[in-house]
Amino acid sequence: MNATPPVPPPPTWEDLLTAALLGTDRRTPPGTPPGRTAPAALLDAAAAETVRRRAGLRPGRAAPLPEPAADDPRPELPTAAARRLALLLADRPGTGTGGRRGTAPDLRELLPQWLTVVNARGFAAPAESLPALLDAARGRTDLRPAALEFAGPRALWLARLNPDWRFALRATPGGHTVPPGPEDARRTEKLWQEGLFAERIGLLAAIRSRTPDAARELLAATWPTERAEDRLMFLDSLRTGLGPRDEPFLEQALADRSRNVRATAAELLSALPGSALAARMAVRAGACVAVDHTRNTPTLLVEAPHECDAAMERDGVSAKAPPGRGERSWWLGQLVEAAPLATWPTRLGGRTPEQIVALPVADDWLDELHAAWCRAAVRQRDADWSRALLGAPSAPGAGGPGAVSLAERSKLLSTLPAGERAEWVAGFIAMHGLSEAFQLLGVCAVPWAAPLGRAVVDALNIARDAGSYPWSFSGVMGLAERCLHPSEAARLDGLLSVPDEPEDASPGAGGYWAEAFQRLGTTLRLRALMTEELGNFSPSGV
Repeated sequence: MNATPPVPPPPTWEDLLTAALLGTDRRTPPGTPPGRTAPAALLDAAAAETVRRRAGLRPGRAAPLPEPAADDPRPELPTAAARRLALLLADRPGTGTGGRRGTAPDLRELLPQWLTVVNARGFAAPAESLPALLDAARGRTDLRPAALEFAGPRALWLARLNPDWRFALRATPGGHTVPPGPEDARRTEKLWQEGLFAERIGLLAAIRSRTPDAARELLAATWPTERAEDRLMFLDSLRTGLGPRDEPFLEQALADRSRNVRATAAELLSALPGSALAARMAVRAGACVAVDHTRNTPTLLVEAPHECDAAMERDGVSAKAPPGRGERSWWLGQLVEAAPLATWPTRLGGRTPEQIVALPVADDWLDELHAAWCRAAVRQRDADWSRALLGAPSAPGAGGPGAVSLAERSKLLSTLPAGERAEWVAGFIAMHGLSEAFQLLGVCAVPWAAPLGRAVVDALNIARDAGSYPWSFSGVMGLAERCLHPSEAARLDGLLSVPDEPEDASPGAGGYWAEAFQRLGTTLRLRALMTEELGNFSPSGV
């Protein structure tokens, strides 16, 4: 009696996958004859194997549903503004390699402005826009603070479900829209003791903005056990709300084992004109500068320190000068920078800051001395000294290197009221043009005040008449699109014609300028429309 031949085992999933990749003309699964029916047999075998594999799996337990997202109590965005948001979020960076931008506004640059306005109005983001809004914030770190503020608590709920949006959880303490309140001491303590560094720094900053003393006490409790790099970042958060009550803690930090921590503590103490460190620095700096009355014109004499002793180093003076810098001038600059500016009128004969700055300085110390006073004026937010060091914008030296650089001037301007700042920069542009004004424009309040806006448009028109290309002023044009008041659009209409080009003009420059002015005007009108779309209603009163 013949034995029944053994039944071949069914093909494995790997056999079926190999046959599918190579093709049934080259290979068939075990038990499948070659030929025209092989492809169908392969698919049948794959279907049977799929059922078999699934039948062998035990069903998993259903995952618990996530908690519902927190409610956003803010009012809904108006319909027209919601449509605008969708258009702004749909715009993506182009694939071009540069060149002419055309006349269309750059929507990617308008999105940050739109977010600033909508946050000031206090509206909530539409739920359907949140994924695109989080994607935009993921790709552009400059958007994150405004985008997350607008997105609100529902964005954080989504971020917990999508790893691509985890940055939103790191941007706020513990992934919450607000830090623990004063009454929630237990959660505050737990987050401070166990949280990630980003969560702890966010928590400290939030508490500092609300209750400065509580933040300092929280930091002091764990200060000895913190890492040096963490101590530096934590200490930097004390700039917010800095006051005399912080002095004892900062004085202790002057003895820290980290040089960078000591330097930061000294900088913060020097920003407190009434601190003991400021008094010590006043004595040291005052011993280095005096008025020589033996000359025909009173002149400042400078005697820089001959050594940097241990007491100076403890107070934040760095003993080692950077390459190319003399040690004595390096020490002098640090002493003058840290000394209270109120020291100098008393020390120098009761003169005002303007009179002191106007005095000649012997032995080529002028640049070093004035640069240190600039840093002191910025650190101490002293508007009187800033005005004196800035001088008149029409002064011949204002546009050149001079004793005070343009970078230093921009910092000095930041200490002045917004209107005065804009007026000074407008005068500077009227006298010196736009070529050196970019840094100064960047510190002016937005939208630019009318005198400043007129000065910028007039200077651009002068540059066009001179025959240069508009992209020579691309930085200023970009700022103008973001910062000019929309009312300036009407003035730009008169600049859209292509003027006759002078003989020495760059070829085609007139056409490029007309295109640039048209884009600028279109952008300003679009900005005005975007604001109108938010309606007259302002939930936050803005």
